[in-house]
Amino acid sequence: MNALATKTEDLPLAPAPSVASSPMLSLLSDAIQKGMPIEVIREIKEMAKEMAADEARRAFDAALSDAKAEIPVITKNRQVGYEHKDKSGSTSYRHEDLGEIARTVDPILAKHGLSYRFRTTSEPNQPIVVTCIVAHRAGHSEQNTLSAGRDDSGKKNSLQQIASTITYLQRYTLKAALGLAASHDDDGAHADDEPIDTITDDQRDELLRLLKDAGATADQFCAIAKIGDLSDLPAGRFEGAKTWIANRKAARDAAKQSLDRQFGGSDAT
Repeated sequence: MNALATKTEDLPLAPAPSVASSPMLSLLSDAIQKGMPIEVIREIKEMAKEMAADEARRAFDAALSDAKAEIPVITKNRQVGYEHKDKSGSTSYRHEDLGEIARTVDPILAKHGLSYRFRTTSEPNQPIVVTCIVAHRAGHSEQNTLSAGRDDSGKKNSLQQIASTITYLQRYTLKAALGLAASHDDDGAHADDEPIDTITDDQRDELLRLLKDAGATADQFCAIAKIGDLSDLPAGRFEGAKTWIANRKAARDAAKQSLDRQFGGSDAT
């Protein structure tokens, strides 16, 4: 089987909880009743959505942490062996199949409001791509994607090769998404993970300064960027992050100026 490579995607933010759950609801309601400019209302609504999304991400992190603490070591229940096509020898190994992983983790995940599903792409002459999506009932979800060529080991036909690779990638995307230990895996696919360049410490500090000036937090940005920590931001997305923060600051400044024009005089009397 071909080496696996983790694939990072710019994915849309998972649906956030209703804005009605946000503490900014009263502020939004007041803004609408007072006929404030649409730009101000949009800014307040956007901030409310970000707060709700941040709450959902925190709930997801807490649930996943609690679930992982309860998931035991998964038993390797399958023995596999086959002769090499070039007659150079044979391969034999043990591993846990997808069914064994599911039997172990499904009840625990459900207990903590977590679920998972897979998305698969298999185009002609292209690597097979499998994405595992882990979601929490509060609305936040995270994804892990791996790709590999067809498994032509043993005496599999073309359909079996595809099925074998899909199952293989489902196992590993699920384990990676849940953060399960993968030590002592010996199923013969010595993966050469391709490292993803992330931003430098100086770039991280620059983003932190920009976020502070824009009235946003690192947690809010990470929720929108679909990363766990600001240091995990891929280097290729650094300039885009600066642009997003600049737009956020411009909208915030415009909203503040509009508020000052609307209520500055009345507040002073």
